[in-house]
Amino acid sequence: MIYENIRRIAKEQGYSIRDVEKALFFSNGYLRRWKDNAPVNKLLRVADFLNVDLNDLLGRKK
Repeated sequence: MIYENIRRIAKEQGYSIRDVEKALFFSNGYLRRWKDNAPVNKLLRVADFLNVDLNDLLGRKK
């Protein structure tokens, strides 16, 4: 789901997935690997377990 959202938003802005990877200095195919298991999925599981918002784990202010 995350990969598909990234791909859709990038396309809407005129970028390919590879364009995004290159701009962020990610290896070729890095974002595609998120198709099955994005790192954020594990963070969400931790947040759910601890019953906190993901932003709390990331130290982001609301």
